[in-house]
Amino acid sequence: QVHLVESGGGLVQPGGSLRLSCAASGFSLDSYAIGWFRQAPGKEREGVSYINSSGGTSYYADSVKGRFTISRDNAKNTVYLQMNSLRPEDTAVYYCARRRRLYGGFWSIAVAYDYWGQGTQVTVSS
Repeated sequence: QVHLVESGGGLVQPGGSLRLSCAASGFSLDSYAIGWFRQAPGKEREGVSYINSSGGTSYYADSVKGRFTISRDNAKNTVYLQMNSLRPEDTAVYYCARRRRLYGGFWSIAVAYDYWGQGTQVTVSS
């Protein structure tokens, strides 16, 4: 049974940092790309970052480039999102998701992902 579990969210002041983790189980993580998405109240879910199965390719939304870094440790079945220089507009529920294999299209399209975690809340506020 496929499971993705996010952790590491919380309350942080502007300019602070958090590291989110996405723990995978029930499948071979090293065979799948993983995406991070976020959804703020009243807004649509948006793609934040993507990493391919080997970790050699990653993409970022323009709004987080230079501040967020995605990485993965396939031996630990975990994908990470390091978030630095956080801003109030980064406040959202963050989700990780498994990309469907052999699915084309842009990395940030939600329909390209078949399994999602339950999300972890990130709040950036003073």
